[in-house]
Amino acid sequence: MTKEKRIAPSDRELDVLKVFWEIGEASVRDVHKVMSPNGEFAVTTIQTLIRIMADKGLLSVRRDNRTLHYTSLYTPEQAGSRFLHKLFDGAVDQLVLNMIRAEDLSDNDLAKLERLIVESRKAKRKGRKP
Repeated sequence: MTKEKRIAPSDRELDVLKVFWEIGEASVRDVHKVMSPNGEFAVTTIQTLIRIMADKGLLSVRRDNRTLHYTSLYTPEQAGSRFLHKLFDGAVDQLVLNMIRAEDLSDNDLAKLERLIVESRKAKRKGRKP
C-alpha cells in the first residue's frame, strides 16, 4: 500500500462503479437505467450517490452543455487489490486457493487459469504487465 490515501468505496459505490466499468462514460440517467430498470431507485438517489463518488475522487466529471458525464477513476484492479489486502493481507496464493476451494471449477476453468499464469509469467519476463 502506498503512502497516499487509499479511496475506499462502499458496497453501493462498488455497484455503481461496476456500471461505469461496463459502459464507460455515462450520465446519471444512463447509470439509473442500468441499476434501476424497474424503478427500484429514484434518479435523485443515483444522482446523490454519483455526486458523493465524484467528491471522493472515485469518478471524474465532464460537462457537455447541461449534462454531466462521469467516468470511473477507480479501476477493477484497484478494487481487486484492496480486496486482496483487506481479506488476505496481500497473499495472492491464499486468495486463489480460497477461490478454487469455494467454487466448483471445471477442467476448462482450471486450464484457463493455468494459461493466464503462463501468460503472466511471459509478460513479466518481458517487463510488461499481464
